Amino acid sequence: MKIYVILSFDGETLENVYVGPDEEKALAFKPADFENCDALFVEIWEDGEKTDDFRLEEEEEFEEDDVQYEDVDLVNEEDNEEEVK
Repeated sequence: MKIYVILSFDGETLENVYVGPDEEKALAFKPADFENCDALFVEIWEDGEKTDDFRLEEEEEFEEDDVQYEDVDLVNEEDNEEEVK
């Protein structure tokens, strides 16, 4: 059975903030969930041995405003018809 250990880093020290088997719960944490937390790290333990560790990165939410329209190559159906002919 896998055990997930979530460690909160405050710039100087690491503190266990979650230890348990629930992968979904463990990977859903964000630094904002904890006081004075600069980053979260994950350790995965299986059969008493650490099998993996990594920094838990927050996913950036995509907003339409983030798209620079001049950088997007927009193609309409009429243009496609001409290219096919």
